[in-house]
Amino acid sequence: MTRRSVAALAVAVLSAAGLAAALATTATAGPPPPQLAADSGMIAAMARDLHLTPDQARDRIARETAATRTETSLKARLGPGFAGAWMNADATRLVVGVTAASQIQAVEAEGAEPRLVGRSLGRLDALRSKLDRNARQAPRSVPGWYVDLPTNSVVVLARDTAAAKAFAQASGLAEGDVRIEPSTEEPRPLIDVIGGNAYYIGSGTRCSVGFPVNGGFVTAGHCGTPGATTTQPSGTFAGSSFPGNDYAWVRTAAGNTSRPLVNRYPGTVPVAGSTEAPVGASVCRSGSTTGWHCGTVQQKNASVTYPEGTITGLTRTNACAEPGDSGGSWLTGDQAQGVTSGGSGNCTSGGTTYFQPVNEILQVYGLQLVVSGGTPTSTTPPTSTTTNPGQTTWQPGVAYTTGSLVTYDGVGYRCLQGHTSQPGWDPPSVPALWESA
Repeated sequence: MTRRSVAALAVAVLSAAGLAAALATTATAGPPPPQLAADSGMIAAMARDLHLTPDQARDRIARETAATRTETSLKARLGPGFAGAWMNADATRLVVGVTAASQIQAVEAEGAEPRLVGRSLGRLDALRSKLDRNARQAPRSVPGWYVDLPTNSVVVLARDTAAAKAFAQASGLAEGDVRIEPSTEEPRPLIDVIGGNAYYIGSGTRCSVGFPVNGGFVTAGHCGTPGATTTQPSGTFAGSSFPGNDYAWVRTAAGNTSRPLVNRYPGTVPVAGSTEAPVGASVCRSGSTTGWHCGTVQQKNASVTYPEGTITGLTRTNACAEPGDSGGSWLTGDQAQGVTSGGSGNCTSGGTTYFQPVNEILQVYGLQLVVSGGTPTSTTPPTSTTTNPGQTTWQPGVAYTTGSLVTYDGVGYRCLQGHTSQPGWDPPSVPALWESA
């Protein structure tokens, strides 16, 4: 297969099922249509929680699969002028923000809807970062903040508007840089001591497994500190970060087998990769308290303040969760998205839940996600753990986050979109995922 054929296939199936199978198929004229990657249990949960018919749920997943591919392509093509991408209100079209009229045609050529805005995604993230740096001074009446792509603004949630404005001003933001939004949220980490089919820390605290990785599994950082022991499965927290972040990984004992599956109560869902879904996409989560529930991605790079401190870089959703669901899995189709951090509300009246993106966890600890199509691996610890990854040699089977630096054939590359690499997806072959560094 030529590099051009591999690249066309790789971009076409970034968030579809059967990544390895797709790469083994001979390319034809143009990219293949998006593949549907959802089983009957996921369709039923989406229909229940998003108020869709089963056919509407299937159609939505197909559109979101195509949107993920389009977002990756346009993010690379538009460069600094890219202002984010999101699904419209009924998830029928991908909307892409641009900062110059000259970029509109490029968006339309990809079948997306252009939206001319005043701030690039880089500018919005820079404003949000000012709030993050001043997080220790956030009043208790400010539960969090985030970049809201559809309104091209930075939003600060507030139970006290005056206190929120003062916090934003003290963080270095002008009045026109931020939008204060009234909120009744009182987020807390979703951890509990009630028994259930999950894993247990120390004397009985319960959390939920996130995703199996070679050597163990990833979960929420607030579930345990380094050295804490677990049962069902037996293991030890090999790394944990909370607050600031909310991620951890548990190294499981010999004899446990990692499988590329998530419990959907009942049944299982396969995990094929970790390509990040766009804002507005559907997302379903699994947890040992409330089982399987679905919602949509509301915002990315959100910051939330718990009693223990502020967590940054979370994804905000309108799916529900409850104590004990912490650490559990989030999926869009068959693509891993993150692990449950915390939130507010419950699964009776509804709520807001935040998850820690999984690709960051994999990258920080140098872990490899166990995916379908491969051989289940017995728990053998990774040969190395990286807490501050720099430029490394590109390898297949590694989760790369946006901005990761690698070398390939002596040339440096920067990752444009978080993903789990596959054989044949080397940087020169997939320009939608990598650029020269």
